[in-house]
Amino acid sequence: MALDERDFTVRLARDAADIAAAQRLRYEVFVEELGGGGALVDHAQRLERDRFDPFFDHLILSDARRDGAVVGVYRLLRDDQAAAAGQFYSEDEYDLAPLRRSGRRLLELGRSCLHPDYRGGTAMMHLWQALAEYVAEHGIEILFGTASFHGTDVTRLAQPLSLLHHRHLAPEPLRVRSRRFQSMDLVPEAEIDRRQAMREVPALIKGYLRLGGVVGEGAYVDHAFNTTDVCLIMDTAQLNARAAGIYTRGRG
Repeated sequence: MALDERDFTVRLARDAADIAAAQRLRYEVFVEELGGGGALVDHAQRLERDRFDPFFDHLILSDARRDGAVVGVYRLLRDDQAAAAGQFYSEDEYDLAPLRRSGRRLLELGRSCLHPDYRGGTAMMHLWQALAEYVAEHGIEILFGTASFHGTDVTRLAQPLSLLHHRHLAPEPLRVRSRRFQSMDLVPEAEIDRRQAMREVPALIKGYLRLGGVVGEGAYVDHAFNTTDVCLIMDTAQLNARAAGIYTRGRG
């Protein structure tokens, strides 16, 4: 669909109604589209939610052409907010000790999704530009969070998981490890069809890789959400030239 850039607004959720709007979009994507679930999912109200929602900042993208409907979301959890929550969300899946030992300012990203009509366009760029401003405002040094492949059959994901392991593994000082370890070293590097493997990597993960992102060691198979997760990590000091342009565009 044709989109007018002037119709997009990106801001942090201000109240319970904003958060509920984000949770409704998450329900459409993660529950209805991808078959996920969870203890606090409200099927009657069509809200995908969990116990961490009150602690996160919720970045929302709305479109004036749809009466301000929320069409994209991101959850953001700084290290000080994680302390209030008792942990980072992804700490149930990954041992984050290497990141904590770094002593650097951390920001966890999660629940990123777009309405189907807005995928493949500039909507995600708008969210990323707003995220860049948030990162600068709070002095964030390390971005991280889990991102997902649809499905839990790792044999079907052997090629893309192996590509991530061989080509995009985090350096040792930042290499978090899956708590319920599922090796991603499933295919020898010489046997990977790199072009096909990259086609099978979800767009969000490819976006992080283009920004200089790397992955932790091992995947985490999340049967409740019907996903196979990897932990993505991005050191803001190591952004490549393209990422630097994205993170500074429109700022002055």
